[in-house]
Amino acid sequence: MPAWSSSWQLPDQIADVLPSEARHIEELRRLFLDTARSYGYELVMPPLLEHLESLLTGTGEALDLQTFKLVDQLSGRTLGLRADTTPQVARIDAHLLNRSGVARLCYCGPVLHTRAERPHATREPLQFGAEIYGHAGLEADLEAQSLALEGLRAAGVTELSVDMADVRIVNSLLAGARISASTMALIHAALAAKDASELHSLTASLDGGISLAAREGLKALLQLYGDEQVLVEAEKVLPPLPGVQDSLQNLKWLASHISHRGDVKVSFDLADLRGYAYYSGIGFAIYGQGAELARGGRYDEVGAVFGRNRPAAGFSLDLKELVRVLPPRPLRAAICAPWGEDAGLRAAIARLRANGETVVCVLPGHEHELSEFDCDRELIAAAGHWVLQPLTQAA
Repeated sequence: MPAWSSSWQLPDQIADVLPSEARHIEELRRLFLDTARSYGYELVMPPLLEHLESLLTGTGEALDLQTFKLVDQLSGRTLGLRADTTPQVARIDAHLLNRSGVARLCYCGPVLHTRAERPHATREPLQFGAEIYGHAGLEADLEAQSLALEGLRAAGVTELSVDMADVRIVNSLLAGARISASTMALIHAALAAKDASELHSLTASLDGGISLAAREGLKALLQLYGDEQVLVEAEKVLPPLPGVQDSLQNLKWLASHISHRGDVKVSFDLADLRGYAYYSGIGFAIYGQGAELARGGRYDEVGAVFGRNRPAAGFSLDLKELVRVLPPRPLRAAICAPWGEDAGLRAAIARLRANGETVVCVLPGHEHELSEFDCDRELIAAAGHWVLQPLTQAA
């Protein structure tokens, strides 16, 4: 097969973004950054690649497997192409800003995954995220969720819902038991799959033992999903451990503040602890248009490996994934103008562009070509002046 026949083909689940979709993504990028700025978040731009040990410090095996690796020809050291931006922002907060109080940071840039997170997804998401460092209270958790919801509303997402859980519930139930990391992963997988048989088998064999109340509490988590009535039921069936009850009260407080507007449905799945090795408290996912659109929560340990164990909460989303579920944008209105060297014509075009208009100069011989723009007006010569008129009225 000739080399040229496949030279234009891209790797699997990597794709070019064409004009209409690219414009939509860029509009969303600006919208989310402007929304974050209105909350007081400052934009940072971490590098796309770093030394691997810095990029993966404290993030666990899952992110390691998602990270592309290469060798730096200057230093001979292994570099990684980031698969997630949050660890980089934690490094910026810890080492470069080094603020003693609250720091609100946001970012938007590409990340690369060795494997797509779900079927038909891209391996090159355009990740937007916002992180708040330095405040351990629920106010920061609420701000992260509120900012994510406000951005999605502004983007045109309808029928929003927030699903919450708290990793501290399971941690409290298993406190005191000696559990290996591999067994903990299996327990969380069994909880997520609602697999009562596997969960019973795993907890029955734990070294150091586990109380009957804790065992029954883990079993009860498999049924604790749904609306706010779940929290009422959880208070009845889960052991009255301080960590468990505090988590339930925190979830109840957040739900009351998120749902007060009436346009957001709040639900809970106390056994859904995806990312348990990453999150240290409440985690949440936001759904809309029939898809999961954002994920976030509290991850107080993320900066510990950089020497500053600061409270942290935030969220991230993929703008490419968001565009896929939103209706396509209409073509953008523009003005058609003839190409010419007349000084008056050039001055008129310059004034229109300075006022924010899109002016497309029609090159000779290309008068009927289509483009990304909907030319609804045209610039014509009339009585020695260049004037605008609706294109439908053109002679």
